[in-house]
Amino acid sequence: MKRHPLIILLMITGLLSLGLVYGQPAGNGSLTTPGVETEVKADDIYNQFKGMDKPYQGSLPWEENTKFKATIAKYNAKICMAAYKATLHDPLPGEEYNIALAADLLAGKVVQPGEIFSQNNTIGPYTEQRGYRAGPTYAGTQVTTTIGGGVCKIASLLYNVVTFSNMPVVMRSAHSMTVPYVPPGQDATVYYGVKDFRFLNDTGQPVVIWAQKVGHTLYMALYGSKVPPTVTWHHQVLKRTKYWTEYRQNYSLAPGEERVVMPGMEGLIVRSWVTIKNPDGQVSTVPKGLSCYNASPCIIERGPGKVNRQ
Repeated sequence: MKRHPLIILLMITGLLSLGLVYGQPAGNGSLTTPGVETEVKADDIYNQFKGMDKPYQGSLPWEENTKFKATIAKYNAKICMAAYKATLHDPLPGEEYNIALAADLLAGKVVQPGEIFSQNNTIGPYTEQRGYRAGPTYAGTQVTTTIGGGVCKIASLLYNVVTFSNMPVVMRSAHSMTVPYVPPGQDATVYYGVKDFRFLNDTGQPVVIWAQKVGHTLYMALYGSKVPPTVTWHHQVLKRTKYWTEYRQNYSLAPGEERVVMPGMEGLIVRSWVTIKNPDGQVSTVPKGLSCYNASPCIIERGPGKVNRQ
């Protein structure tokens, strides 16, 4: 299918603005980048995300919702192009609230053919006036709080359902550190006015977005009139950087007592790509660029006084 030159220019401009580095498919289906060729063993990282390289195939919580049924009927978007879910690990109250609010604001959004969807323009700005609360967010190698913290979960799930639906991503940024709810290379972060998640609806038909948080699980799906090809994620870890440990005194702790305030996270450089299998059996490879994650320290608080260690 031919794409309009303006659309191609927008896609390239968005990707270059993110500094994404693309290689070329090698004969074995992997990707090569000049100067960075070494693969690092990372089974221990990706084993905890088994199955998340493919779309979610189970039932969705809104399937009997009257508004949902009316919306997909109105736009003839009755085919679930892709669905995805992610479980939030020990979410904070503000984080959960923001995710639920953002999902509610997003549910029912219709992306017209040829339209470029913007998360920031759709559910932002992430302000108190908009209804958002303080939640956790990454700032370099630190975890801090900001109004709207948590909405990156929405961006990450959008990135996956859009990828599985085989629509082009126009803008995506990786987090500064790895996240626990999607595999490295499959996340996306947003910051209003600076970083956005955008994709192009090139299907020729309207696409409906639906999302909902149930308990600690966030669900998302895209609906259209065409069945997309089979899309599978692939990742190659090029570099791992060990985290370090920082000790801080806490006089409210007993002498010798220790408390882990924040677990350390490894730094990673990850090359990602997807394979696309069409109904005729033809398989193509599309690079998704490099994701670079900082290492962050393990922070341990100690009570005052020396402790004899074995």
